[in-house]
Amino acid sequence: MSTENEGTAVPPAPSAPPVPVDAPAAPAPEGQAQGPGPYGQDSREQSAPSQGAPGDAAHHGVSSSAPDPSWPPPPPPTSPYGDGGSGSGGGWGSSYQQPAPKSGRGRGGLVAALLVAALVAGGLGGGLGYTLAKNNDDTSGSTTVSASSSGGDVKRDPGTVAGVAARALPSTVTIEAESNSGEGGTGTGFVFDKQGHIVTNNHVVAGAVDGGKLTATFPSGKKYDAQVVGHAQGYDVAVIKLKNAPSDLKPLTLGDSDKVAVGDATIAIGAPFGLSDTVTTGIISAKNRPVASSDGSGSQASYMSALQTDASINPGNSGGPLLDAQGNVIGINSAIQSTGNGGFGTGQSGSIGLGFAIPINQAEYVAQELIKTGKPVYAKIGASVSLEDSSGGAQISKEGAGGTASPVEPGGPAAKAGLKPGDVITKLDDRVIDSGPTLIGEIWTHKPGDKVTITYERDGKQHTVDVTLGSRVGDN
Repeated sequence: MSTENEGTAVPPAPSAPPVPVDAPAAPAPEGQAQGPGPYGQDSREQSAPSQGAPGDAAHHGVSSSAPDPSWPPPPPPTSPYGDGGSGSGGGWGSSYQQPAPKSGRGRGGLVAALLVAALVAGGLGGGLGYTLAKNNDDTSGSTTVSASSSGGDVKRDPGTVAGVAARALPSTVTIEAESNSGEGGTGTGFVFDKQGHIVTNNHVVAGAVDGGKLTATFPSGKKYDAQVVGHAQGYDVAVIKLKNAPSDLKPLTLGDSDKVAVGDATIAIGAPFGLSDTVTTGIISAKNRPVASSDGSGSQASYMSALQTDASINPGNSGGPLLDAQGNVIGINSAIQSTGNGGFGTGQSGSIGLGFAIPINQAEYVAQELIKTGKPVYAKIGASVSLEDSSGGAQISKEGAGGTASPVEPGGPAAKAGLKPGDVITKLDDRVIDSGPTLIGEIWTHKPGDKVTITYERDGKQHTVDVTLGSRVGDN
């Protein structure tokens, strides 16, 4: 699947010319019909700026080996879901586009657009007021109408979208990451604990891992420097910590992503195209959607068994919380599938209603490990699988990476269970496995030590075996 790139500044909106306010026409002599006056038609009609078709915002590409023992895998094949605009299809994901340098024009352009809109509205109101006043002078009588000064109290119940947003927004941050070369991007994160840990995506902070600069800004405007505590490239999860964190942090409540059902309401919070504190809504469209992605390095890949949502997610939403109707975090917004070649003049794609989030049950475990040790821990079966596009299952490679290592780790979980090169895994517990990336994503939803049931085919016959998952520490 493709995912949004971070670091896109909001381009300036096209300016509109000032709106002329013509003086009212002189009244026609009595008995003479009057033509349309200057306000008889809307001469200020404004056409919307045309936008390019939405484009592929690639984030996810796939490696060509299993998580163990031959890590890291080689560069991923291209994705059937988008290739950054080239239009070619193929494997499981396209390469992540490097964030563009931040531009200082983004927010200024937006403010300019808002000011133009305000001036147009003001001109229209002034002109109409003048005309109505003159018409009243020409009549023998007038009527004064007074509007009520009170619209009544507005109450928003805690379960409404507005109520959920009001509680959750103060615990979200807009993250700005800048690399040593000065390139940077914008993403989102949310408060994980009272010690100042913020959870986000690995690809949001990847550029600032080696000596770069990180800041986190709350909706209140308070801005804090931050540092990377740990990052898990394979899971696409990272934890940063605020420097001089405030004492009144309120962590968001974590839900249970295993209990999420298709059709449940969702609320996404993020900074799409740099527009901080944006709230969008939708539903859970699907569960257990296999997604593979790349952070742009071309050497490693991320895998998830994702929650799919139609809540609008765009570049900048990455790392933000996906909430349920009660305001509990059920996922971390991470990827989008999109088409075309980008709008807003940025070459980046926008939402077409296909967004993907890392289930919070998995992300919580990863975040806790990163806080404890700074390194991710991955579950493994100890066998290399083919990552070529397939629908028949995940085949254990017949040769190891580079033809040197064994595709089945000696003494590893797969070997102990009797699995051999060439076996095709078709199910893991009750999950149908249609490819290598699907298998890896499903394995990584478990923890080391978990026992799973694997169904596989060998020589045309089906077999079932229990496997106790092993562990691997670190991305390399």
